[in-house]
Parts: sequence; structure tokens; C-alpha cells
Amino acid sequence: MFLPEINIGLVGHVDHGKTSLTEALSGKWTDTHSEEIKRGISIRLGYADATLYKCPECGQFMTTSKCMSCMCETKPVRTVSFVDAPGHETLMATVLSGAALMDGALLIIAANEKCPQPQTLEHMLALDIVGIKNIIVVQNKIDLVTKEEAIENYKEIKKFLKGTIAENAPIIPISARKKINIDKLIEAIEETIPTPKRDPKKKPKLFVARSFDVNKPGTDIEKLGGGIIGGSLIEGQLKIGDEIEIRPGIKIREKYDVIKTKIVGLQKAGKNLEMLTPGGLAGVMTTLDPSLAKSDGLSGNVAGLVGKLPPIHHSIKVEYTALERAVKLSDVPDVRIGTPLLLNVGMSRTIGLVTKMKNRKIEMDLKMPICAEKEERVAISQQVAGRWRLVGYGTLL
Repeated sequence: MFLPEINIGLVGHVDHGKTSLTEALSGKWTDTHSEEIKRGISIRLGYADATLYKCPECGQFMTTSKCMSCMCETKPVRTVSFVDAPGHETLMATVLSGAALMDGALLIIAANEKCPQPQTLEHMLALDIVGIKNIIVVQNKIDLVTKEEAIENYKEIKKFLKGTIAENAPIIPISARKKINIDKLIEAIEETIPTPKRDPKKKPKLFVARSFDVNKPGTDIEKLGGGIIGGSLIEGQLKIGDEIEIRPGIKIREKYDVIKTKIVGLQKAGKNLEMLTPGGLAGVMTTLDPSLAKSDGLSGNVAGLVGKLPPIHHSIKVEYTALERAVKLSDVPDVRIGTPLLLNVGMSRTIGLVTKMKNRKIEMDLKMPICAEKEERVAISQQVAGRWRLVGYGTLL
């Protein structure tokens, strides 16, 4: 199996079939958290690797090493890391965090519901904010509607896409549950979402999406393993033995302290590596106190070589742009001094309190600091009718 070098996100409204499609493509059901199983929805970001194959005889794409049509041996094309984002409206901030990892996206739209649903629109806006241009629209659940209903839904999708970043995106009708047209979807992935070119000579920067303590209760002290961070290396390279730091780190009393540690193991797609290259989802074994990494305690941080990461910001200034398609502008309260805004920068999530405004430039003090470069995009959400709604974005000045 090839090592994954690309992350493809699955986004869309709740219960439109993102996790089912992830399973159809990878064989893995990504809802494993107890609350996800109990409630039947995705809550955290889910991850799964899948090798995509092509039959040299009939040219069909598939997820198996043997062609189901002519029974020939297929050839692997590439391995992809899929990021399954939750669709529930209250988890939009998680979607924005996940979008920071994505090189392309599958926008899932159920054929048996009107288009667009609320989170269909918000997820599309999230892709636009983080600059994801390689998008495939997946018209799922075609087995639940008539041909006429599927065509009508297709027309609704085309109308919804007009004027968006995905206006010319391919629309592939499928049934994830019955695995209908999965071959055509894989073909569209190969044609529409290329593996991006990355510069391994850049300073390494890893977005931390998950962190773990894998030690079982009662493990002898001498047998304890260090904390593990999981995420995606955006640029550069990391290798075993590297001294790294994790920014902004952890909160101790009233301030955040940068964490320094050493890499003792690297893993991607189930393979142990000596060196980690950009793209795909990876696990980094460290010498960290495992209690710091348990229960995703380090998610949202950025990891890289000591002294080579972007600066830590306790306050920021952004140039703000409102998203008129997000919510009716008349429903959005005016932003004033002291207004709290929910901010997503890369994998980081924090609250910013407005301290100064002039024209489109807004200055904010951050409740939790972020590690970010200038010119990075900042997704901005505001409380509308008692919940956070995506209302715009800013560029970090």
C-alpha cells in the first residue's frame, strides 16, 4: 500500500451519509466514540485511509485489489486519507478545524431531501474560507428516490452551486449504503483532486488534530509510553530523534507554556517510518508525559522543530469580510467593542473579544492564544439566536 500524501474531507448536512461513504471507500466505520454510537451522529473528526485501485483490463476504479467485473488483478493508484466531518449544526467549529487539513473535499448531499439544507450551505462556506477548490459533489441516497425525484434534486443542487466555489464541480449520484456508483466516484476523485505538490525543504509544520495516552490503567511505570499526537504534516519533514515543540502548548495557572519533546516513533497508514513527509494523516510518538496527551488534550496545537514555528499570538488584528450567504445580515447583531467572536485558525479554536474596530479591521484579545503566520485565514462565527453561526472570515494582519 502506498503511503497517503493527500487528505480528502467529507462534509455536508447531518445524516446525509458522510460516515457511510467513508466506510464504502475505506472499509472503516469512523464513529467509534461512545456518544457517537449512542446518538448515531459524528461528533469528532473521523479518519480512515484507503488505497484506490484501477483495473488494467477494463479500466474500472475500485477499492479492492481484484476487479469485481473481470476478476483481474488491479493496480494501486494512490492511498488517500479521508477526514469525516460531523454534520450537526452545533459542531460547525469542528468542521472548520477539519477543513484546515483538507486538500480536497466531497460535499455530500442527500437526494431524498431538499437542497440546500442548513449545514450544506455552511459547510460549502467553510470550504470557501479555507480555500479548498478541488470539490466533488456527491448526490447520495439515490436508492431511496425515483428517477424523477433524483433529477429534480440534481436541478436543486445545480441551482445551489451557482456562484459558489463549486459551481463547476462534478456531481456524482451514488448510494453509499449499497455501494452503487462508487467506481465512478473514485474515477472523479482521480480526475478532480490531484495530490498537491509540497516542498519538503520548508520548515516542518504539523497541525495536531488528536492526541492520545495509549497506556492501559495499571501499566508499570517503567513500561509507560509517551504521549502520541496525531494530525497532518502540512509542509517540511520530521524524523525520529527530532527535538520538537508544540505551540501554544498547555495552560499552567494563568499562562500558556510551550511544550518541548522528542520524536521516538512515526506512523502513517499503519506503517512505522523513519521520516514523515507532508500529506496524509500520521501519528507521532513522543517522550511527552502521557497525561498531557490524553483525551485530545493537545488538539488544536501546532508542532514543529524547536524555534522554527510561527509566533504565538495573544491578540490579533484581522481584515474582516462578511459572508452574505451565511445568514441574513439583518439577523446578525452588530459587532461592537466587547463582542465575543468564535475564531478558527488552522486547527486552533478560540474566542476573541473585540477591543478596537476601524473600517474592516478588527482587533481582538484572545481567550486562548494561537500559533499562526500572517496572512492566514481566520473563520469568524458569531452568536445568532443563541448559537454560533459562521458569518465571515478575516486575514491575519
